[in-house]
Amino acid sequence: MSLRDRFDLVLLGAIWGSSFLFMRIAAPELGAIPLITIRVGVAAAVLAAVAAARGDLRAARGRWLELALFGAINSAVPFCLFAWASKTLPAGFASVLNATVPLFVALLGLAIWRERLPRIKTIGLVLGFGGVLALAWPKLDGRAGQGAVAAGLGAALLYGCAAHHAKRRFVGMPALTISSASLLTSTLLLLPLGIANWPAGTPSWRALGCGAVLGVVCTGLAYLLYFRLLGRIGASRATTVTFLVPLFGVAWGALFLREPVTLAMLLSGAVIVLGTTLVVRSKVPGKG
Repeated sequence: MSLRDRFDLVLLGAIWGSSFLFMRIAAPELGAIPLITIRVGVAAAVLAAVAAARGDLRAARGRWLELALFGAINSAVPFCLFAWASKTLPAGFASVLNATVPLFVALLGLAIWRERLPRIKTIGLVLGFGGVLALAWPKLDGRAGQGAVAAGLGAALLYGCAAHHAKRRFVGMPALTISSASLLTSTLLLLPLGIANWPAGTPSWRALGCGAVLGVVCTGLAYLLYFRLLGRIGASRATTVTFLVPLFGVAWGALFLREPVTLAMLLSGAVIVLGTTLVVRSKVPGKG
């Protein structure tokens, strides 16, 4: 892996890790659905412009309904779940829950598609979900905490479903086509809900700016960066960004929001990352 590829990988981890920071800032003011409507709408405009310029949107012809379903489970619903969870959970905590995506990918592969589960992958699953339990346990003493943790894990589960769906249904379709088309349909899905749930007062420029950054940088630019990494270093190496996201998520939350970082949280996060490492190194399909 070249120095440029390593830099891009770290940059991508930093960008995706920051998305939890921006959701934590903006979601309490805007609400989850309006915030994500902004996010997917802006990201769709960015990616669709690039895809149209390259002629990649033609590959979506005749498959828009299927891409709309993919957009719902890969963007619209999980983004909203994480935004809603971010109203209660610290940014760093939410980013660690996001690290469970490869664990759900492996678990779904075993439960639904009967994919082989090597011993090392089994150990990774046990470690990963054990770390999640240890991390979430202090948050389970109240209804708000329980709901937020369930929402974050539900989002990770949907990402896992989307990974399997893309692997089986979109073979040969350009990744930019899948992302731009699914984000366009997600925007159409969320727009009426976003308008209906728009806050009564005028949102601050700070909250609106966070929504715009989530769309342009954390989704549009991040996807383009990820696609370039996929082409240059392959899927197995590119998915190692999974390990960097929670590290940056915790760091940004502590640095900009002064979120406490406890020893228990660090140990639980380390166990989750270790479990995820064992699963990903066993070549579990990653999120595209």
